[in-house]
Amino acid sequence: MNDITFVGKHPLISSVSRHMHNTWEFVYCTHGSGVFHFDGRSMSYRKGDVAVIPPLMPHSNSSEDGMRNIYVNMQSPAIALKEPTVITDDADQLMLHAFQAAYCHFVSDRKERASFLSAYGSLICSYLTAYQTSHVRPGVVEEIEQAILTGYPNPDFELDAFLRALPFSYDYLRKLFQKEMGVTPHRYLCDKRLQAAAQLLSGGVDSGISIADVARMCGYREPLYFSRMFKKKFGISPSFYLEEPALSEASSRD
Repeated sequence: MNDITFVGKHPLISSVSRHMHNTWEFVYCTHGSGVFHFDGRSMSYRKGDVAVIPPLMPHSNSSEDGMRNIYVNMQSPAIALKEPTVITDDADQLMLHAFQAAYCHFVSDRKERASFLSAYGSLICSYLTAYQTSHVRPGVVEEIEQAILTGYPNPDFELDAFLRALPFSYDYLRKLFQKEMGVTPHRYLCDKRLQAAAQLLSGGVDSGISIADVARMCGYREPLYFSRMFKKKFGISPSFYLEEPALSEASSRD
């Protein structure tokens, strides 16, 4: 129980490609903010937060301004959680100290390494249990997110028009969504479209899909504009991604 199997650090990065683990993953954000994307939902986090991700749950991670993380993978942690959750550290950053110590012992060759890792695994789980709170996002944020998840494949979906039709100030909604989700509504829409495009392209040329098909299915009227946006986010063109999906996915990992 609470057996740490891996501890690592992300340098300053803007994205981590879709993947999953057969262990629990705990991600402590030490800089910036980000958004975890799961099938059908997203979860934002910021500096001082720990994202808790159950095993066998595909997810990706993105940040508009960049993020740094310490991540711990653990077998059978003693926590009463079943869904992805964000838990915030306290003012003394006690969880951060535990994550940092776990990393130091994981990369060391001391003979006491295993016993220290076991102790820090139990300590991290104790902190997560003690600090666990239920944070419910405002209903209007859920409404905006659902509208984006439903509307992103449609090139005629007008996010601005949707936001302005809600009974709140446009600027208030934009700031509230960014506070809760880590990105603005428009960035969230763009990221969702491009992540969906990457998933479609990952089938490779054998899938028979074209760049124009993918652009249209992900809400873009103009394939050239879609290609520019795709390359800006992933650093490679959609045509390269289509021809070499395995190589392309590897190049976008941390």
